[in-house]
Amino acid sequence: MTTSPTVRRRRIARELRQLREGAGMTLDVAARQLDMSKSNLSRIENAQIGIRPRDVRAALALYQVTGADAEALIEIARDARQRGWWQSYSDVLPEWFEFYVGLEAEATTLRTYEAEAVPGLLQTEAYAREVFRRTAGEDGLERKVAARLRRQEVLRRESPVKLSVVLNEAVLCRPVGGPAAMAGQLRHLTDIAHSPNVTVQVLPFATGGHPAMSAPYVILGFADAADYPVVYLDNLTMGLALEEAGQVRGYSLVHEELCRTALDPAGSVARLEEAARHFA
Repeated sequence: MTTSPTVRRRRIARELRQLREGAGMTLDVAARQLDMSKSNLSRIENAQIGIRPRDVRAALALYQVTGADAEALIEIARDARQRGWWQSYSDVLPEWFEFYVGLEAEATTLRTYEAEAVPGLLQTEAYAREVFRRTAGEDGLERKVAARLRRQEVLRRESPVKLSVVLNEAVLCRPVGGPAAMAGQLRHLTDIAHSPNVTVQVLPFATGGHPAMSAPYVILGFADAADYPVVYLDNLTMGLALEEAGQVRGYSLVHEELCRTALDPAGSVARLEEAARHFA
């Protein structure tokens, strides 16, 4: 299992915020005591920037956390300073998406709905290349494709992520990269849908309206209960992580509804095979 520095940074951020609030300190007071700006402490507590282990130690002393509890958090802070493989692609991955990839690298469950395109974890090289060409142009194209394919290792690692995908039927009908590339992509979906850790379901047009019509999403879950689940939304220029329990619960209910109304896994494979024949 990957130890993602992104996940570690997120945990430290939450722990420091909860400890500060538990100590009855405002951001202003704590920042002055720690000799840092209020904005910096706020960004640390929101996992927007990292924090050095020595600064974690100072914060824990301020919040009167000592002994084994303090040392455990300082060790997590050290892990958070490591580099993830995705950081070597920072020339083509925007910072907001690097954050998502860092979460994805340690997730044990992923639940997602896609309305227009095959999810990145299930894209073939040809399909991914055309998606990037259409959405971002030629600049850095091959590096972006390489990073996308590298992400797919979470499906093949020793303890692979458990992936539940619901695809709008439109994804099967929209030719991306030409007939041969699309047929190859659909055959790949058919093959991977037989993997024990992957469930692919097709949401047919006949379903009509549904609760995710305007909101493709990914719900990430983690093995450690201390790493709370998160919903991730993104578009061409930004990403948004939703971490409130009520938000995650709301999207989880939506995913359950989509899974109930979509074709079952066997019916979905049959629909994928039919769509592949159309492009062959």
